[in-house]
Amino acid sequence: MKLSGRCYCGEVRYEVEGDPVLQAQCHCRECQYITGGAPNTFMMFPREGFRYVQGAPKDFARSDLEKPVTRQFCPTCGTHLATQISRAPMTVVKVGTLDDPAVFAPAMAIFACDRQPFHQVAEGLAVFDKRPG
Repeated sequence: MKLSGRCYCGEVRYEVEGDPVLQAQCHCRECQYITGGAPNTFMMFPREGFRYVQGAPKDFARSDLEKPVTRQFCPTCGTHLATQISRAPMTVVKVGTLDDPAVFAPAMAIFACDRQPFHQVAEGLAVFDKRPG
């Protein structure tokens, strides 16, 4: 699979190649902050298949955590594009930034323990209070 995506203003573009390791929606409070309240819909890929092809993102990692993730945003419009996971060689791509978000096929909803009453989970989707085993 080869996918491409961009930020809202088009300044930063990326490509990702390979099969997604995970396709899910995350309901954790951290993701709710990043999305503005909704669950985070994402696809996770091996890091070696991901690259920026235009522009450069601004990185953010929390300094109060032992092994924080690095969230990558467009420095101009603020669109959250990807997350680099420090504990694993993975890149999380935000589905809304894909040129064709219709390729997204979630397998599960995670961190449902933080799910808000207005969050929707498709019927038949596996639901986990935290991360699955």
